[in-house]
Amino acid sequence: MNAEAATDAVRLHGVEYKWRARDAFGLSIGEFEVSRGERLLLLGASGSGKSTLLSLLTGLVSSQSGTLEILGTRLDKLSGGARDQFRAEHFGIIFQMFNLLPYGAVIDNVMLPLSFAPERRARAMAAGGTENEARRLLSALGLPADIGRQTAATLSVGQQQRVATARALIGSPEIVVADEPTSALDDGRQQDFLDLLFGQIDATKATLIMVSHDRRLAQHFTRVIELNDILATSKSGAPA
Repeated sequence: MNAEAATDAVRLHGVEYKWRARDAFGLSIGEFEVSRGERLLLLGASGSGKSTLLSLLTGLVSSQSGTLEILGTRLDKLSGGARDQFRAEHFGIIFQMFNLLPYGAVIDNVMLPLSFAPERRARAMAAGGTENEARRLLSALGLPADIGRQTAATLSVGQQQRVATARALIGSPEIVVADEPTSALDDGRQQDFLDLLFGQIDATKATLIMVSHDRRLAQHFTRVIELNDILATSKSGAPA
């Protein structure tokens, strides 16, 4: 099955992962499926395995056993390089710490994923050009027109968050994953950000998978799952 033919965005079965250090955190997933176009919120406390699960889904780490299928492609069967290419083409990632290049211009930060993803670059070009598409996303996310040439280090936390979101959305990836993206925002700004994010997600019909500890976010999503309902974890040395 290929990425275009798959009806599920994500399908995991019997996935096992353990960090390699002695007594390290382990993650076990029985069954986990996400349909295309869903807005899914995964709720879990700190140390429950949220970031590890996202790392598995995006191929940043490789499971030791089980089936991990993304958009019809068996991610667990790919080499490290092939996983990197698949992630670049099909995933937009909003990291908890944003991971912007601090001394790079905002516009260059947004366009960065297109350097590694020819299909996404082609979609951005078809939408009016890569730089125009980057500027459109920045504007749609509520940022001023002249922000593109500022360096990321000069931005507020809220502005950095929106730039990181524009970077994740450029080129219309099929799946957007977000790791605690609202944790640094107060309630009002959190609502504004979600409204802007969902507007862009709806426009491209992307699948959204967000992880958070904040149960107040549940009302905004089409499905909410507790990580404890799908995970059996050993929390010794657990990462976030």
